[in-house]
Amino acid sequence: MSPAPRLVIVWRKSSYSQPAGDDCVEVAGLGAACAVRDSKDADGPVLALTPHAWSAFVRTIKTGAHDLR
Repeated sequence: MSPAPRLVIVWRKSSYSQPAGDDCVEVAGLGAACAVRDSKDADGPVLALTPHAWSAFVRTIKTGAHDLR
C-alpha cells in the first residue's frame, strides 16, 4: 500500500509586514477553511477558520477595533 499524499500548505504573510519581520500572522487557504498561524512559531498551533469567519475578522481589523492603544 502506498502512503497517502501529503498536503502541501502554502503560507503567506501580509504585504504590510516588514521584509525580515516575524511579528505578524501567516494565512493559508485550505479550500473549505483558512489556516492562521503566528509567524514566530511556524511549528506551533494553527487556527482554522471558515472563509466567512476569516472575512469578518479581517473586516474588524481594518476598522481598528483590535488596535492596542
